[in-house]
Formats: sequence, C-alpha cells, structure tokens
Amino acid sequence: MQKRLRIRAGEATSIALLNDTPTATAIWQALPIEARASTWGDEIYFSIPVHQSVESNAGDVVALGDVAYWPPGNAFCIFFGPTPASRGDEIRAASAVNVVGRLEGDPTAFRQVTSGTPIVLEAAE
Repeated sequence: MQKRLRIRAGEATSIALLNDTPTATAIWQALPIEARASTWGDEIYFSIPVHQSVESNAGDVVALGDVAYWPPGNAFCIFFGPTPASRGDEIRAASAVNVVGRLEGDPTAFRQVTSGTPIVLEAAE
C-alpha cells in the first residue's frame, strides 16, 4: 500500500503519495516533522531531520506538484510553480533533488504560504 503524507502549512493542506525510494522511506520513518516554511519562488522548503545522499535518478527539473528532498540542505521541498532558477515554463530546483512523491489535488494552494509559516508533515490515514 502506498504511503500517504499529510502536509499542513497555514491554511493549506494536501496529501502527497510517496514513492518507494530510500529517501521517501527515511522521511516516512522521521514523521511527524514540524518546521517553519521558507519560500523560493513557487517552492516551499524547510530542513528536516533526514540525511540522505543524491539518488541515481535525482535531477534539478521537476514537475508541478512534486515533493522532493534536497540533500545539500537536508530539506523537504514542495514545488508548485517556477523558481528563480527556472528557464521558461520549467520548474527547476537549486540543484539536484530526490523526488519522493507527488501532491494530490491543486498544488498552487501552497502559494498562500509565506516564509515563517509553521508546517507539519505527518502520516495520513
């Protein structure tokens, strides 16, 4: 059964379906996680207590609604639009990320989240 992660940031709430990868498993095992959001264009990121290396399929261009782990910052990332590194219509991370899952529903709901907003990652039933 696929693991479902609930993400709560201010008034925005979404479920992410996690992939079957070592990084996704490490994040799942660290739940629940509480942090404060930082924003970079249409990306939310925040440090989490997980330490993983770049996986073989990591990349810096992601899809709308992807959730990922950024190894240099030990950070969880939520992508809901272009970032300052994007070229054209693409969504580009600062450097290679391990995509760990995908949001259900409309990822642009996270546009209302500002830096400093409390954010919670927890298992969803």
